Amino acid sequence: MVRPKKSDDEKLSKVISFRTKMEVFLEFEKQCSDANLTQSELHRDYVAKNRVEVIARPKASSDAKRAVFFLQKASNNINQLAHRVNTDNYNNVVSEETYLAILDQLEQYNHYMLDQVGEAIK
Repeated sequence: MVRPKKSDDEKLSKVISFRTKMEVFLEFEKQCSDANLTQSELHRDYVAKNRVEVIARPKASSDAKRAVFFLQKASNNINQLAHRVNTDNYNNVVSEETYLAILDQLEQYNHYMLDQVGEAIK
């Protein structure tokens, strides 16, 4: 017996894929087994019947986005300075005292920036 041809509306043409932790997968697999459905059928059932509760994450404010942008830029600069002073210390270009003072200052800048970003995100 030949199966009837599916219309374009009935064809399954889009793939949804994602990774998850093993314990989540095992729970999902158990749900599939209990429902006597394949993984795809259960996913389609969840989506089609809107049985998934979607909780939207709050959008970041423009201030928060700007703060994170500047943190990324400044963090990159701090990493470059730390790398340079490490190299100079290794090659005996700067003294141990200067090396430790610079690293301490860079660490203070880093903590200050993190505090400022935390304030902007609140």
